[in-house]
Amino acid sequence: MSIRLTASAADRVHRYLGEHRNSIGLRLGVKKTGCTGFAYVVAVAEAVHEQDQVFEDGGVSIVVNTADLPMLRGTEVDFVRQGLNENFAFNNPNVKSECGCGESFGI
Repeated sequence: MSIRLTASAADRVHRYLGEHRNSIGLRLGVKKTGCTGFAYVVAVAEAVHEQDQVFEDGGVSIVVNTADLPMLRGTEVDFVRQGLNENFAFNNPNVKSECGCGESFGI
């Protein structure tokens, strides 16, 4: 299983990476936080390190640290607009619980 992007997410990432000169792709990870345990981290990838795995989808390189991979494997990343708000949404088959505010998740 890999990490996938919807067409909307791939389009948004392409536009965002175009604004960053040293970007090679999208870095996706998790960090410990919140009331449920983990939160997603989305950043510009400027390098691939030895402990990283790279997925390709929608013409985008998605870089994931192998330590985070068990929590992200099979995740689909979408980019959604609701009124004036826009953000990435994660369809992660590994999630067992989510915080009421939507900021964190548990595995």
